[in-house]
Amino acid sequence: MARVLVIGAGGVSSVAVKKMGMNENIFSDIMIASRTKSKADKIASEMNHANLCTAQVNADNVSELIALFRDFKPELVVNLALPYQDLTVMDACLEYGTSYLDTANYEPLNEAKYQYSWQWAYKERFESAGLTAILGCGFDPGVTGVYTAYAAKRYFDEIHYLDIVDCNAGNHHKAFATNFNPEINIREITQRGKYFENGEWKETEPLSVHRPLNYPEIGERESYLLYHEELESLVKNFPTIKRARFWMTFGEEYLTHLRVIQNIGMARIDPVLYNNVEIVPIQFLKAVLPDPGSLGENYTGQTSIGCRIKGVKDGKELNYYIYNNCSHEEAYRETGAQAVSYTTGVPAMIGAKLFLTGIWKKPGVWNVEEFDPDPFMKELNIQGLPWHEIFNTNLEL
Repeated sequence: MARVLVIGAGGVSSVAVKKMGMNENIFSDIMIASRTKSKADKIASEMNHANLCTAQVNADNVSELIALFRDFKPELVVNLALPYQDLTVMDACLEYGTSYLDTANYEPLNEAKYQYSWQWAYKERFESAGLTAILGCGFDPGVTGVYTAYAAKRYFDEIHYLDIVDCNAGNHHKAFATNFNPEINIREITQRGKYFENGEWKETEPLSVHRPLNYPEIGERESYLLYHEELESLVKNFPTIKRARFWMTFGEEYLTHLRVIQNIGMARIDPVLYNNVEIVPIQFLKAVLPDPGSLGENYTGQTSIGCRIKGVKDGKELNYYIYNNCSHEEAYRETGAQAVSYTTGVPAMIGAKLFLTGIWKKPGVWNVEEFDPDPFMKELNIQGLPWHEIFNTNLEL
């Protein structure tokens, strides 16, 4: 029985909190805190939990966060706000004295740069305080790291090649919409690609490397090489990896809209002056695009996310593919959210559950693949994200 404070009230938070409510024997007291309290209130109104409350907080303000922590007294803070706010929330957790979990690594507001070093720098401070910080506990990052750790523990003496593949074959029936926060989504996709090979990071022009890949129950989809944050921690924690890459699918209509957005300057993250008021174009764009949390009702199809791994076991080469397919319709029926929010929110709840039960609890700052993967893998099957394995298949990569 534990008190958990969830910061953020978007689609991922809605799923995570509702799944916490379904595990009320662990999550006895829950607070949802957001800059816009009405969003937290809406999530709360859709639940039936004996000890659920909401609050307003500015996650950029350490003093406000600490005051809220002192009032609610959480054992764990689950940060599902924007990645710009990771460090202020971690600072507040350290000053108050509570543990921390997030789903995405820190990113500076004025630069589209994903790098764990800022959060890894907190390791000794969390160790000294006897507090745990769990980083990247969504799906990718998150489940993909656990999949890799599970494969390393069960099937491989050495992992040599890792390709993380992420396909959304769903249809939200909108001309253009992003499946999670538009500002973060567009910043992620429009930055230069990057992958790890033979001890070096190599860069590519944005979306310039792509190829068709086949996804279970979906078929062939064009897949684009991106940089994704879990690559940084996985090559560090599994040093036998010779190459690690991340691939994501996009439809032609989506890419056409994205090119227009870039060409007319709406993807800019620097402020411009309009009617003597400074606005950031990408933040304005976010305000006029559909809210990702509103897409679930009419979303059809499914996602398919997994790891394609090649390595050796007992001197013999082994090919291994582990993945989850998640239905948008089923996710909506259970939580009122589409599958992209579901596949991120459920793992956040699982990570929190494992911390609160003492299974994933150790002082310091950790990525998910540094914990025992077995209990997490068991929970995935219980909580709605069942996984599947294919051995010695054509990995296509």
